[in-house]
Amino acid sequence: MAKKTALVSGASAGIGLEIARYHAKLGGDLVVVARREDKLQELKKELEAERGITVHVVTADLQADDGPQQVYDKVKAEGIEIDYLINNAGFGGNGHFHEVDLVKNLGMVDLNIKSLMTMTNLFLKDMVERGSGRILNVGSTAGMVPGPLHATYHGTKAFVNSFSFALAEEVRNKGVTVTLLAPGPVKTEFFDKADMANTNGVRDSKPADEVARMGYEAMQLGDLLVINDWKLSLLLQWVVPFLPRRQVLAMARKFAEKSSSH
Repeated sequence: MAKKTALVSGASAGIGLEIARYHAKLGGDLVVVARREDKLQELKKELEAERGITVHVVTADLQADDGPQQVYDKVKAEGIEIDYLINNAGFGGNGHFHEVDLVKNLGMVDLNIKSLMTMTNLFLKDMVERGSGRILNVGSTAGMVPGPLHATYHGTKAFVNSFSFALAEEVRNKGVTVTLLAPGPVKTEFFDKADMANTNGVRDSKPADEVARMGYEAMQLGDLLVINDWKLSLLLQWVVPFLPRRQVLAMARKFAEKSSSH
């Protein structure tokens, strides 16, 4: 089988980093994208030495309006064909919406929604034209319920979840697949940056490499959705939809509140 090239956004840490490592382990080349060039260069050195593959580093701020276009233009200029697009870049936040800096929330929308849409639009056109390609969007179980204290983050992930399902159906007969990875809490720097490290919901966080592998394998199979925790999957798909909305909101708020044990 011909070597496949994967583009991974947010590849400097967390799930994106582990997806890049897993793809490299299988012998594929990479385009890794993030703002932190030092981290990307470290990853390039690691994977090229250990796996004998080629890693292209693209430093870009995907939150900026022209960030995704810059990535696409660099990839095209180097003549790289992207077989797998992994939209992983994103961030969260914690607190009452009216107390959180609006600029931060708007930036979250720009990165979690706008850049994902733009990256998908740019690379999906090429995939459809040649009749092959796979897209993995990293959403979240947070997108399956409203999130008091994480209102904007849950809202952005609700968009990613819905958007991914709709696209999957649109391209179903065009040789392209779209898979949604909707993990529960994952052990990454994400929660520290979002001031969510001591919240009740993150105590049972799963290892990033385990989540990355499940998402990658689901993408390879062309699955529509993968949730890494079967208990969470059962709860969100077969229990929560039948509960009163106020009860769901109270549960979600408790999940987001700071743990009293810290």
